[in-house]
Amino acid sequence: MADQDLRLPLPTDTPLDPPAAWAELRARCPVAHATLPSGDTAVYLTRYDDVRTLLSDPRFVRPTERDGAARVAPEGSGGAAATGSAAVAIPGRGEPHQRWRRRVGKYFTAKRMTALRPGMTRLAEDLVDAMLAQGAPADLRASLGFPLPVHVICDLLGVPAEDRDRFSRWSDSFLSVTRYTAEEIATAQREFTAYMARHVAAKRARPTDDLLGTLITDGEEEGGGPTDDELVATGMGLLVAGHETTANMIGKMAGLLLGDRSRWERLLADPSLVRTAVEESLRFDANLGFGLRRYLGEDAEIAGQVVPAGSTVVCSMPAANRDERAFTGADAMDLARTPNPHLAFGVGPHSCLGQALARTELQVVLETLLRRVPTLRLAVPVAGLRKTEGLLVGGLREVPVRW
Repeated sequence: MADQDLRLPLPTDTPLDPPAAWAELRARCPVAHATLPSGDTAVYLTRYDDVRTLLSDPRFVRPTERDGAARVAPEGSGGAAATGSAAVAIPGRGEPHQRWRRRVGKYFTAKRMTALRPGMTRLAEDLVDAMLAQGAPADLRASLGFPLPVHVICDLLGVPAEDRDRFSRWSDSFLSVTRYTAEEIATAQREFTAYMARHVAAKRARPTDDLLGTLITDGEEEGGGPTDDELVATGMGLLVAGHETTANMIGKMAGLLLGDRSRWERLLADPSLVRTAVEESLRFDANLGFGLRRYLGEDAEIAGQVVPAGSTVVCSMPAANRDERAFTGADAMDLARTPNPHLAFGVGPHSCLGQALARTELQVVLETLLRRVPTLRLAVPVAGLRKTEGLLVGGLREVPVRW
């Protein structure tokens, strides 16, 4: 494959299929050059070992506006996540970033997520009840996939879930690649930042036991703690990541498991496979989005090639997750696969802090649907599903189902 013909995002036959180009890139051109929607060029990695190694290297971090890195979005349409231009930002590098991760990470332990599980299950059951009462066909994303993670992350942050429509618009603008204009993005960012600043000020005045309140209280007890800007950026970042990506993954997981009825039937016959099925859905997801970008501040050797300092690298985790060198039968969905060291949450010093939360939500949703709606099926062919367009993250616009 001539890598100069490579343009991201790569085309697929359906929203759940991998791009045909991945296999050839892994075999013949593991360090490719790809054109981004902005017109800039980046290095594109598709092999598991290369992606894992680069993401694990603390020297290489997410690009910011100051780096002069390759831009993802065309001029005037990129949100803060695409451009690195947020008005307030989480510390992105070195010890300040690791200190932030330690503070916030204490709230996202597997033990704490287990304690939240019964409440998530009750919420999932209530949402499924409402969907069943409305009748088929229904949009599983709108009925369950979107509201469940929104309610959960709002509860964790102590913000009202009633504002979820605004959160959705703000999140999409934050993640925009080509969906919004510069004016729309600037307006949304001002509104989002002001909203979270008011919320942080209220927490300062009267701390509560949610995540932001705990960060404030712990910081005061330690004689320091995060600044208001860091708290605002933390709230904004977690609100976007805590509902957008999980809502998308719930829809894609349902599509993968219902698109091939034998997968759903196997889970009905053996619900003990829910945990491994969730992990395999995360590995098998080909519609994750652009992947993670890293800016090389110095030369790096990748797959025997020297990639020069100043390069921007796009690490395609979903392509790496289909690498036969790392996963036997990589192009088959094995619901009992173990171990499953997929890279859906990244790896290393910048891996997803909320992965225990996401896993718990996905497991709860799958358990609830298997138990409450065993006859669930897609209401359209897999080819009729529509991909979310114009954002850094991948997803389905809706997941039509019947039972």
